[in-house]
Amino acid sequence: MNTPLANAAVGLAGLPAPTPGHRPSLARLLQAVRTHMGMDVAFISEFAQGRRVFRHVDIGEARLLIRPGDGDPLEESYCVRVVDGRLPELIPDACVNAEALTLPVTRAVPVGAHLSVPIRLADGRIYGTFCCFSHAPDLTLTARDLHVMRVFADLAAEQIQQELSEGDSRRIAEQRIDSVLQSDQLRMVFQPIVDLDTNRVVGFESLARFSGEPYRTPDLWFSEASRLGRTAELESKAIRLALARLGELPADVYLTVNASPEVIIQGALAEVLRGQPLERIVVEVTEHQAIERYEAVADVIAPLQREGLRIAIDDAGAGYASFRHVLDLHPQIIKLDISITHAIDVDRSRRALAAALCGFARETGCGIVAEGVETQAELDAVRALGIGRAQGYHLGRPMNFQEAKASTVH
Repeated sequence: MNTPLANAAVGLAGLPAPTPGHRPSLARLLQAVRTHMGMDVAFISEFAQGRRVFRHVDIGEARLLIRPGDGDPLEESYCVRVVDGRLPELIPDACVNAEALTLPVTRAVPVGAHLSVPIRLADGRIYGTFCCFSHAPDLTLTARDLHVMRVFADLAAEQIQQELSEGDSRRIAEQRIDSVLQSDQLRMVFQPIVDLDTNRVVGFESLARFSGEPYRTPDLWFSEASRLGRTAELESKAIRLALARLGELPADVYLTVNASPEVIIQGALAEVLRGQPLERIVVEVTEHQAIERYEAVADVIAPLQREGLRIAIDDAGAGYASFRHVLDLHPQIIKLDISITHAIDVDRSRRALAAALCGFARETGCGIVAEGVETQAELDAVRALGIGRAQGYHLGRPMNFQEAKASTVH
C-alpha cells in the first residue's frame, strides 16, 4: 500500500513513507504503532489450529515476556473476541468492559487500554490480528487512532501476504525438484566431441534434459535447485545417470559431466565419482561468475586429478570469470565458448582470441575443444588454428544414448 493515509500513518512514528517496491518491516511497523499510540506492547498474532500464536512482538521496556512463537488457546484471547464482535476494536479501559473482565488476563497482566484490528489477506481470510495495549487505561484514544491502526494492519497484511506467497512458491518449487529426483523426469543426452585429425568421436558431453512440468530449459531447473539449496542433489543425479552409461562406450571414449563449484566443495562430486574409471571422465566446471574459494575447489579436485580425472573449463573466453578458472584451477582441457567460434571464419578478432588461447594451451599443456561449431566454414577455421577437437551441431547434435553409442562404431 502506498497511499497518503499510509504515508501519514508511518510518518507519525518517524518512519520513512513507503515507496513503491519497498515496505517497512513488520518489526518496524509494530515499533511505530506502539510508540505512536503510547502503548506498552504491540504484536501481530496468527490464528492457527485453535490457538492465537504471537508471530511478531514489540514490548519496548515492558516487563511482560511475550516471545514470537508463543501462543495460547484462541478462545482465551482478546483477539478472537474482537474478530467475532464480542469485544470492540478500541477499548480505552478494559476493566470497565464486562466481556473483557471475563478473561483472567485482563487483571493478571493487567490490560488497560487495548486496540486490535483483524488482518485480512487478499482472499478475504482473516490471518489474525494487529494489536497493541497498555497496562494503564487511556481515555484519550479516539476513532482516529483506530483508523491509524487499520492502516498499519493493512500494511502488515500486504507484507504477510507476500511472505505467504513466497512460502507457497517455495513449497511448489520444492515439490517440483522432489518429483524430478524421485522419477524419470530427468534424462541425459550426449553430444559428440570429435577429433578433427581422424574425424572420429573421442568423447561425449552429457547434458541434462527435463520432462517435468513446467517445461523449462535445463539452466532454469538447475537455477531453481540452487535457490532452494538443492544443487548437489540434482547435479549428482545427472552425473550418476551419465556415468551409468560409461561402461557401454568403447574404452577409448571419454565422458564429460558438468559440476558446479558448490557441488565440488560440498564433496558431492567426489562421492559420485568414487569407484569410477577417472581416466575416462572429464569434469566441466560450470560457473559463469568468479569462484570465491578457488583453493577450496582445488583442494577437492587435485587428488582426483592425480588419479586420472581431467578438468575442463567451460565457456572459455566468454568473460573474466572463465579466465580466472583457467588460471586458478589448472585444467587439462579448455573449451572455447560459442561466442568465439561463431563466425570465427569471417571475424579476425575471434580468430585472434582463439589463437591466443591456443598459444596459452600449448604453453600450459592443455588441450583445446572448440564448442558451438555450426558450419563447415567455422570447422575449417578452427582446424586451421590447430585446434584438435570440436563439438557443435555441424558435427553432431545432442542425442540419446543408443544413437551416441552407434556413432562410435566404425
